[in-house]
Amino acid sequence: MALMDFIKKQFIDIIQWTEADNDTLAWRFPMRDMEIQYGASLTVRESQMAVFVNEGKIADVFGPGMYKLTTQTIPVLTYLKNWDKLFESPFKSDVYFFSTRQQLDQRWGTPQPITIRDKDFGAVRLRAFGNYAFHIADPKLFHQQISGTREAYKASELDGQLRGMILQHISDAIAESGIPFLDLATNQIEFANALRKEMEPAFAAIGLALDGMTVQNLSLPEELQKILDQRIGMGMVGNDMGKFIQYQTGQAIPEMAKGAASGGGGVVGDAMGLGAGVALGQVLAQNLQQGLQQRPTAAEAAPAAPTVRAEDVMATLEKLGELKTKGILTQEEFDAKKAELLKKL
Repeated sequence: MALMDFIKKQFIDIIQWTEADNDTLAWRFPMRDMEIQYGASLTVRESQMAVFVNEGKIADVFGPGMYKLTTQTIPVLTYLKNWDKLFESPFKSDVYFFSTRQQLDQRWGTPQPITIRDKDFGAVRLRAFGNYAFHIADPKLFHQQISGTREAYKASELDGQLRGMILQHISDAIAESGIPFLDLATNQIEFANALRKEMEPAFAAIGLALDGMTVQNLSLPEELQKILDQRIGMGMVGNDMGKFIQYQTGQAIPEMAKGAASGGGGVVGDAMGLGAGVALGQVLAQNLQQGLQQRPTAAEAAPAAPTVRAEDVMATLEKLGELKTKGILTQEEFDAKKAELLKKL
């Protein structure tokens, strides 16, 4: 009877994995109603590793190569099974293959702006995206922590978890790099290296190695980008108040033109308002420029009359106050301009 049972058994003499697709990270060799023949051949190709699991415990791990499964090649199993019992296969274990190829062009990005601390702006909300590459470095740990006893585990199933881990560490990576936001765009490689360094322990904890990390874009939300553009424009103008007012007038023209096009206040009225605004800007620019450039001479025995009208100064201060409220000017910049203008009265 024992001989008949032995004859009915199906024995496996070749164990291998040909990887039918590029997405599978772990694959269990089909073992249903079959046992591994003593002396069977195990083939592990380059970019693969194999793990033997016996009675729920990992028995051995094999790297690339061809192996004859005997007591010499799997010494751990020698103590788990009776190898010399007649008419019995040496063991019935589960065999898992793992792909150790690099998983390239894995995308990551911020679905919503994230808030970070910044040296220049205090707090900034930014968006970022890029890609990364990884591979399985420790199949035993990956089996224990991620893939388990499933027949197959694909890289696409891990995608959301890895992207979440990256987003969780972005703020720490920026803080670690010490790069202000305005410099991040020109130091994307340095930022990517800081992010990779921050992420490597988290990947290693689940048996993965992080092979590469790129940051392809960093940007602000639209409303913050507009404020930054205005601040950059102010930086280009410098301390020239005439150019400053001309710059602000130029910024206002497109918005007024939109109102005229939409018929909100009437084309004629908007056009008149636009013309008046441009004219006022030119007058204020000329008067303030002359006032700021004027210097008293030694020949002047009596104080000269003010060259800047009080109402012009007040209008300019109101404009500067609006810019301070919008965050374009700091309190210190506003106070300096205010003191400078009041001296001209």
